[in-house]
Amino acid sequence: MKFLVVTNAPTLLEDNCYKAYAPYVREMDIWSDYVQDFKIISPTKYNQPLLTISFKKQPIVDSIPSLNFSSVLSAFISFILTPVIIFKLFRGMFWADHIHLRCPGNIGLLGCFVQLFFPEKTKTAKYAGNWDPASKQPLSYRIQKWILSNTTLTKNMQVLVYGDWDNQTKNIKPFFTATYRSSEIEKVNKRDYRSKLEFVFIGSLVIGKRPLLAIQIIEDLTLKGFNVSLELFGDGILKEELMQYVSEKKIEHIIKIHGNQKKEVVKKALKTAHFSILPSQSEGWPKAIAEAMFFGCIPVVTKISCVPFMLDYGTRGILIEPDLRSATNKIITALESRETLQLQSEAALQWSQNYTLDVFENEICKLLKV
Repeated sequence: MKFLVVTNAPTLLEDNCYKAYAPYVREMDIWSDYVQDFKIISPTKYNQPLLTISFKKQPIVDSIPSLNFSSVLSAFISFILTPVIIFKLFRGMFWADHIHLRCPGNIGLLGCFVQLFFPEKTKTAKYAGNWDPASKQPLSYRIQKWILSNTTLTKNMQVLVYGDWDNQTKNIKPFFTATYRSSEIEKVNKRDYRSKLEFVFIGSLVIGKRPLLAIQIIEDLTLKGFNVSLELFGDGILKEELMQYVSEKKIEHIIKIHGNQKKEVVKKALKTAHFSILPSQSEGWPKAIAEAMFFGCIPVVTKISCVPFMLDYGTRGILIEPDLRSATNKIITALESRETLQLQSEAALQWSQNYTLDVFENEICKLLKV
């Protein structure tokens, strides 16, 4: 089988080896295990820190430029480059037996249009953003969702989305993502919620993840007399700004910013942390939260996308508003019942351990019909 991936995610050549963002690579390694030829059409440059690993099966890479419409100049350049990208997408889709789109994104948007000309090809699309029909989203995202779910235009396509939403077309398939194997399930000691409470933040240090709000929540809890700490794992454009804030507030003793760390380091932290906090603006299926729940670490997350479903609307975690006072008060209320916290931890663990890489791999095989 000739398997084509169309994605915004940059594929980087380092030491004669193709690499990409680690969680994405781990997922694509599973897909590529079941195909003979593996090609990626994507940008091949990225000018920000990125936690990368090598693809297990090295892909054929067809390099395309990134598209950027944030300014008049960048929009003009992107407009000039678009025909080149469309040509490469057509060429790649002619080559492929199975077309796999990674959405949402500018490249994914073009892929949505080009795939319309290949109705006989077997196709999947992984929509990694918020599929909630009621959510406010950019026009390009709404166009991608409309094309993908329009079974009159889009043929022979299964669209993998996070969450189970009402009134969806027959090609929309509720899906998930996973990090750990069934073999990694282990007995986790119960947390002591009477001692110091450890929070972790796992994610990119960017505006959309609201890492500053996470820091401020822990700072506010400390001011209110709670013995808490926060470790942040991740990198991004806000890192220096966050480090400066921590220094100016003199809270280095409770806030530690570690940057990107290996899977084993994060896993070790999740086994002992009491809470995983992620007050994001938008998510698809927040993998960091599912990872935390796998080890009984209680999630503290904003009510977005399929997160309320993941947390069973509060029985498996704490749902907060993106407001400092409201979020702090919600956490304080939760801390008043240690018995409830123990139940949430156990419920989170039991639920997340149903979504292992073994189950994920089995679902991928069904999609590829192997």
